[in-house]
Amino acid sequence: MAVRVITVDDSILFRTIIKKEFAKYNDIEIIDMAANAVEAEEKIMRLKPDVVTMDVEMPGMNGIDFIRSFLPKKRVPFIVITSSPTRAFDAISAGAVEFMKKPLVQNSADMDAFCARLASVIRFAAKANIRSGPVRPMTASPALTMGASVNPNKIIALGASTGGTEALIEVVKRLPKNSPPVVIVQHMPAGFTKMYAERLDRICQMDAKEAENGDRLRPGLIILGAGEYHLRLAKDARGYYVTSKPGEKVSGHCPSVDVLFESVAEVARNNAVGAILTGMGADGAEGLLKMRKAGAYTIGQNEQTCVVYGMPGVAFKIGAVMKQLPLEKIAEEIISKVR
Repeated sequence: MAVRVITVDDSILFRTIIKKEFAKYNDIEIIDMAANAVEAEEKIMRLKPDVVTMDVEMPGMNGIDFIRSFLPKKRVPFIVITSSPTRAFDAISAGAVEFMKKPLVQNSADMDAFCARLASVIRFAAKANIRSGPVRPMTASPALTMGASVNPNKIIALGASTGGTEALIEVVKRLPKNSPPVVIVQHMPAGFTKMYAERLDRICQMDAKEAENGDRLRPGLIILGAGEYHLRLAKDARGYYVTSKPGEKVSGHCPSVDVLFESVAEVARNNAVGAILTGMGADGAEGLLKMRKAGAYTIGQNEQTCVVYGMPGVAFKIGAVMKQLPLEKIAEEIISKVR
């Protein structure tokens, strides 16, 4: 049965293009469209779609406020489409499953690539675990501590995709300021990763920044892979550093979690702890398996707390995960293995 979708956007041109492009798919059907929040609520309640794509900037109530107010009434997977990184992260906090960067409708190549990607996201969103409302802080946990000294050879590697922007925050905000360095790949467009790194820097006890080629690692520092640049771990006589370079997509992505994890397996071996969090697809599964075979300790987020149990599910299935845990337990497990 086809996934039934309602598209909400105030641009009639955008709605028309989406309707035309998705006529090509047998497994996805655009059952209706809306130009604003009032139309959207009436049509969603009446037609009961499997997925809703939602523009952020609209006349009247914006898309983020709509999601925040609507989800407590009815659980529906929302995919937010926006050109603003800040608004995208606000939308995820409000309860959206995923966000996508809005393309220029005048550029047919951009629109074609966008629609192909959107189709994949819609298929996974239809099966996602949907929250009933905005993100709320998890139950308070005891503060984690590292102790006075940190092994300079230890490294923490994290990978995530759909649902990962909030999941990563729940992990890294609990890591102590003197934790071993953390390297992260979160699937995100160029430009969005810089804003997300700044968000992490504000929230976390550790410092955080978007990767630049040659960045040196140190305790208390989080490096986030830049959009459209592969992040790799490297080491020389001075210690760990990262490379950040453009390249072809690996496992469908750039940056790729597989690329990062494979470099961690090669460089850090049994001094690494890796965790794969919520996300669609399989990126990171093979890389995590290589980390485990190299002696690293590997963790997977469990199905119950994932938005999409894709990447962690594949990793668990192929034997890459040594321990599956709910999201709120992962930071504690990481610290227990690097302390």
